Amino acid sequence: MAIKLLNGSLKIEIYFDKKDKEYEDNICVCVQEYGPEDEKILYASETNIFINAEHARELAEMLTAAADHSSHASR
Repeated sequence: MAIKLLNGSLKIEIYFDKKDKEYEDNICVCVQEYGPEDEKILYASETNIFINAEHARELAEMLTAAADHSSHASR
């Protein structure tokens, strides 16, 4: 699953990495940035962060809680 942010210049993809299934931190959070170098907010065009299932659930809960508190959240 992926989401594009900042008018499509930032893509965040989250997936279970099958080739790393023997490791605890086998969930990849891939951040890719597109666009002119002088407008980028990241040093690298792509950054991968590997997290475990517990941290993935905590991150999901934190995002859900923030969305629930947002005055712009749709219900």
